[in-house]
Amino acid sequence: MKPLYATALAAFLLLTAAAHAAPVDINRADAAELDRAMVGVGAARAQAIVDHREQHGPFKSVDELTNVKGIGAATVERNRSNLRVGDE
Repeated sequence: MKPLYATALAAFLLLTAAAHAAPVDINRADAAELDRAMVGVGAARAQAIVDHREQHGPFKSVDELTNVKGIGAATVERNRSNLRVGDE
């Protein structure tokens, strides 16, 4: 029973730490950081965000993530509190 409790506690602490982390700047983060920070976004979509930024310039708002193929409004809303653009 103790190993199960310890595992559950560790998972809770990791999720809590992630929820309280500072928002990620989508214009500075690399694909690995975006992958870790965003719910519902894996490595391929995170790389697509970086590729879009490199091809089209920096994002002016978090809402512009919907211009990235495979990133919809629901994904942006789910992650809004953990994302930022510059010093906003």
